[in-house]
Amino acid sequence: MVDLTEEERAAVTATLKRVALLMDEIGWQTAFADLTEAQVRALIEEAVEGFREAMADIAKAQTPEVPF
Repeated sequence: MVDLTEEERAAVTATLKRVALLMDEIGWQTAFADLTEAQVRALIEEAVEGFREAMADIAKAQTPEVPF
């Protein structure tokens, strides 16, 4: 198991919301084995992009502005 930082845990939570929206489109009752390749790719891409964006937002919020 990976020990996530507080920031990574926050990014995972933000990512879950994005993945859940995609699952609403696919259908929550759909078994993973029944997903098409395109649906699996879409879920992975949404998860990766969501995590990257959330981590970037967190880093930006924690970085002090340069005063010039």
